[in-house]
Amino acid sequence: MERLTDSGLLIEERSSPGTVGPEAGGGAITVYPPWLPSAIRPQPWAGWPSEWATPNWNGRIAVLTDTAWACLDLNSSIYASMPPYLVNAAPSLSADWMTNPNPLVYASWTEFAKQLMWDYQLGEVFVVADARYSTGWPARFHVVPPWAVNVDFAGDGTRTYHIGDLPVPAADVLHIRYAGSVDDARGHGPLEAGGARLIAATALLRYASEFAASGGIPNSVLVHPARLSAEQAAELQSAWVTARMSSIGLPAVLSGGVDFKTLQIDPTSMALVDLSRWNESRIAILLGVPPFLMGLPSGGDSLTYTNVQSLFDYHWRAGLRPRAVAVMSALSGWLLPRGTSVEVNRDEYVRPGPLERAQTWEILIRIGVLTAEEVRVIERYSNSAPSDTLPAGVLQ
Repeated sequence: MERLTDSGLLIEERSSPGTVGPEAGGGAITVYPPWLPSAIRPQPWAGWPSEWATPNWNGRIAVLTDTAWACLDLNSSIYASMPPYLVNAAPSLSADWMTNPNPLVYASWTEFAKQLMWDYQLGEVFVVADARYSTGWPARFHVVPPWAVNVDFAGDGTRTYHIGDLPVPAADVLHIRYAGSVDDARGHGPLEAGGARLIAATALLRYASEFAASGGIPNSVLVHPARLSAEQAAELQSAWVTARMSSIGLPAVLSGGVDFKTLQIDPTSMALVDLSRWNESRIAILLGVPPFLMGLPSGGDSLTYTNVQSLFDYHWRAGLRPRAVAVMSALSGWLLPRGTSVEVNRDEYVRPGPLERAQTWEILIRIGVLTAEEVRVIERYSNSAPSDTLPAGVLQ
C-alpha cells in the first residue's frame, strides 16, 4: 500500500519478514527520498575567454585541482576497501546493510562508503534513511549530495532539513560535519581553509598550459637605443630573421646602436614549477595525505622500502584514522543500539608482510592467545579447498 505524506514523501508499506530479519517478523516501511532539484551547471559559450573561470553555483566546489581530486579519491578508495564489522552486537541484530545499504542505489557497501568519505572530506555528508526495521533502526539508506540539502536551525536550536522545497524529518537524516559549531548549521572542510591554494593551483595550471600553447618564451631579444613604433619593431625583427636565415653560421653584424641579448630564463623557472609543487603539497597535507603518495616532493631523502611502509602507517594514523573514526562513530550512533558499534578493518591497508605476520601468530599461539585454527580463519586459509587445478590453501 502506498501513501503520500504531508511533507511529500512517498511511503510504501508491505509485509515482508525477510526484509527486517528472521527475528522481527514484522512489516517493513520503505520511504522513497523526495526529488532532488536539477543541478545548474555553468558552461562557457563560444568565444568565452580562456582566462575566465565559470561560476561556482549551488555551493559546490565545481572544479577541483587534480591534486585535490587525487587526494580525495585515495582516501575515499582506501576507506571503502576496509570491510566493516560489528562490535558487541547481539546475535539477533539485523544489519544486512553492511553488505549493501541500498541495492536500488549502490552496487555494494564499497560504493556507498566511498561516496560517504568523499563528501565528509569536503565538509559534510548527509545520509537519509529509506527504510527501517520493525525495531525502528534504519535498514536502507543512501548519501544525498550536500548541495541538494538546505539546513537551518529551528526555534529550539535543533537543525531542520529540506531537500529542495520538501522537509525531511531530522530523525531520518544523519548529518556528519567535518568541522562545525553550535552556531553554524553547516559543516566545513579543509579545502575551505585552503580555498586560496585551490585558486592559486588552478591559476598556475592555466598559466603553464597557456605558456606551453604559446610556444614558450623567446631565447633572445634585440635591444634598440631609441623608442620604436610597432611597425619599426616588426621591420627590425623581420630583417634580423631574414639575415640570420641567409647567413647561418656567419657572425652577425649590428649597427645603429642595436644590441643582441640572450635570455637566461629557462622554461622551468618561467612555469613556476617549484611554486606549483609547493602549493600542491600543501593541498595534499590539508587532506591528510603525505605528499610522497601524490608524487610530490617529500622534503627529505629518497625513501626506502622500510620507511615507505612506515609512511603508509603514518597516513593511516594521522590522516585516515581520525576521519574513519568520526564517520563510523556517527554511523554507529544512528544505526545501532547503545553499546554496539560498527568499525572498519584497517588491516586491509596497513597489514604487515607475511613473515612479520607469521612471527606474530607464532608468539600468540605459543602464549595461548590464539589457536592455529583461529589463525587459519583470520588469514582466510580456511576459506579454500583443494581441487583438480588448485592445491589446498589457495583461495578460490
